[in-house]
Amino acid sequence: MKENRKLKVFLCHSKDDKTKVRELYQRLVADGYDAWFDEEKLMPGKEWDLEIRQAVRESDVVVVCLSNGSVAKTGYVQKEIRFALDIADEQPEGAIYLVPAKLEECQVPARVSKWQWVSLFESSGYEKLKLSLNLRANTVGASISYFIEPQMARIPEGKFLMGSTLLQAQTVLEEESGNSEDWKEWIGWEQPQHIVELSEYFIGKYPITNREYQAFLRDVKCSPPYGWNGDQFPTDKGSHPVVYVSWDNAVAYCKWLSGKTSKPYRLPTEAEWEKAARSEDGRTYPWGNEFDPEKANTDEANIGGTSDVGKFSPQGDSPYGCADMIGNVWEWCADAVEKNGNKKRKVADDQETTLQNSLYVVRGGSFYRAKGIARCASRTANLPHLVGEAKGFRVAFSPIRLENPD
Repeated sequence: MKENRKLKVFLCHSKDDKTKVRELYQRLVADGYDAWFDEEKLMPGKEWDLEIRQAVRESDVVVVCLSNGSVAKTGYVQKEIRFALDIADEQPEGAIYLVPAKLEECQVPARVSKWQWVSLFESSGYEKLKLSLNLRANTVGASISYFIEPQMARIPEGKFLMGSTLLQAQTVLEEESGNSEDWKEWIGWEQPQHIVELSEYFIGKYPITNREYQAFLRDVKCSPPYGWNGDQFPTDKGSHPVVYVSWDNAVAYCKWLSGKTSKPYRLPTEAEWEKAARSEDGRTYPWGNEFDPEKANTDEANIGGTSDVGKFSPQGDSPYGCADMIGNVWEWCADAVEKNGNKKRKVADDQETTLQNSLYVVRGGSFYRAKGIARCASRTANLPHLVGEAKGFRVAFSPIRLENPD
């Protein structure tokens, strides 16, 4: 009988391989495994040796990630792997417990050579690893649940400055293209700057990625975004924001995620989005008032397409730890505005019925927008059914309050 828990997979790796191992971690989590990756699980102030030993001991499987760099490091083989080997030696003969995983063609260290390895750099490597993990799941009675809950940032209750002063917006926009009529329209959408007070809420630290959206597609069997092959996202873009999603697609994902987690997930209002991006002080960009092309995937970064979420973290994050708030992709918000140009915001009560004759707000600019548009206060809107190569979303929810806790 399967337990109501996921298979626990510990990722043993060298710090030089973090980029590749982070990608492996994200794939494993999206495929329903409870993966342990120090970057995500090891909290500040914790004693490294004790935490690692405990995590290894509690794991069902240890994946030892190997590369030419890591196997050449005596310390890596003797210390990091030793924790896993000491416990693996205690397991019954034949149990699938330790899996050497080559990240590139390299020599397998003698101490782990008795276990059959898998080459993750080969096209079939990851599927072979999953097969071993699933066999282990059957052995220990663990279940596999194919969804990943987004990482969330807490935004405390309180007031913040929303919108731009005329001088703030004009200064940035005129640097790009002069005092043109086109830019005046953008500036008008941000006026006037005003104080907004919000209750506590949580918002995604990152836009929803292709890998997170994949679990939704597999579960609900809906049409995939442009560029996907069935439920397979474009190669090497698992950690990129999902794009070509409509407002309705985004709302459907939130509803699905709510059903999986029993949390009231929804799209953020644009006030929630903006506070998460700039904090209380009305700053122009998430990190401050001066633009820095090395802190966001805007046109100035010359990437020319979407990038891994968190690529510019932590230097490009907001004070609340939210990444990619400007650049990378435009993000749908809950708010609608009138098609006739009335910029007054209104929010659908349940986010299930598209408001008639309305445009829906998108925020954050994108990889093809320059710094003048990719600002915390910049806003525009699109028809809810429109999709595009740089249109994605992130999720939010408000804490459930008990009216009569006694």
